[in-house]
Amino acid sequence: MLNFNTMSTPHLHRRILIGVLLGAALGVLANLLFAGSPVLAGVVRYVTQPLGQLFLRLLLMLVIPLVFAGLVNGVAGLGDIRHLGRVGLKTLLFTVLFSSLAVLLGLVMVNLFQPGAGVSAAAREALSAGAADRAGAITATTAPASGWNLLLAIVPDNPVRAMANGDMLAVMFFALMLGIGAALTRTDAARRFEGVIEGLYDVTMRLIGLVISLAPFGVAMLLFTLTAQLGYGVLLQLGSYALLVVVALAIHLFVTYSLALKWLGGVSPRAFFRAVQAAMLTAFSTASSSATLPTSLKVASEQLHLPPHISRFVLTIGATANQNGTALFEGITVLFLAQFYGVPLSLAEQGLVLGICVLGGIGTAGVPAGSLPVVVMILGMIGVPPEGIGLIIGVDRLLDMCRTTVNVTGDLAIATLVARGEPGKPSSFDTSAAESTAS
Repeated sequence: MLNFNTMSTPHLHRRILIGVLLGAALGVLANLLFAGSPVLAGVVRYVTQPLGQLFLRLLLMLVIPLVFAGLVNGVAGLGDIRHLGRVGLKTLLFTVLFSSLAVLLGLVMVNLFQPGAGVSAAAREALSAGAADRAGAITATTAPASGWNLLLAIVPDNPVRAMANGDMLAVMFFALMLGIGAALTRTDAARRFEGVIEGLYDVTMRLIGLVISLAPFGVAMLLFTLTAQLGYGVLLQLGSYALLVVVALAIHLFVTYSLALKWLGGVSPRAFFRAVQAAMLTAFSTASSSATLPTSLKVASEQLHLPPHISRFVLTIGATANQNGTALFEGITVLFLAQFYGVPLSLAEQGLVLGICVLGGIGTAGVPAGSLPVVVMILGMIGVPPEGIGLIIGVDRLLDMCRTTVNVTGDLAIATLVARGEPGKPSSFDTSAAESTAS
């Protein structure tokens, strides 16, 4: 089992916080004392900006292997698709439904409250000077097609070329097809192939852990660049963004899940949340769906009284494939940074972001900071400067804890909904049993 302590150590989080505070403070001070100075412009152009770009390039280097291996493993891990029957179909439908509702909620709230708007035209021009060239240099993506051309472009005629060109929609489609093929092919050679892909995933996650260990330095460089150019106003917008993410996650957690449990499962939301509080607390403290999986399985068995074959299947798959809180976070983050950099997105482009976030949730690692490479990838696809991720990393720890709580609770909610009406459901599985057990 791969050890992800590199990504989750408390010492790293403290160092990132120090990097955030130091980079932001020095940037604001430089803006107040030396705004418009050629010396400050030189420091930004030749020191802090290149070093921040180096950190971003290291993240981007690992995007394709992470998404590719994560999607293949997520789909292949479903087992023989022909024999999954109702359980697999219901799990898939609920996963897509919850993830779509989550991203849609995030997009509506960002468009409604506009947390990234308000940057002056002069500041945005200074901030975005050369951004298109830098973004193109590290993403090598083209503007998304539309209509039938978009549908045709999703299916790659050459998967290797799609990877080389950074065509992530085509890469995702190829990974999905490969995962389905692996799930349908029940041979020893196919199982060895899955092992190779799983090894690629583990190695990529280890490298991401090493890159994230450089985050204190990289974040300090990125935040210094932004605050030196924009001043303290950017920090106020960052606070608005973080508050919006937390509120959207809370709405999805306590409203969307509650309505689904009540209307689709006939389960009391109050009883459910009391029963799963141990898993929620574990998810919040570890910021890792994978690390919370043992607790989730115990809660499903002892508190919710779910059939073991249902809970093991849904929760194991959900730890990597049902990241609807992460999908919501990714959607809000992408649109916030698009507003921040003044990149207008049409409804069709926002719909494309929604679809990518839902798919990206399958390939997002269930470990701390696992969604950041996916966010960087989406930013590059829609023409938003990826260096904006430096703003997000500064507050990502708290947001990661919140969205992981939503992810884990969503896994347990889906397991509860899937278990309703399935053979083997114990008679104690009802609202009164769950409530009495939780209390």
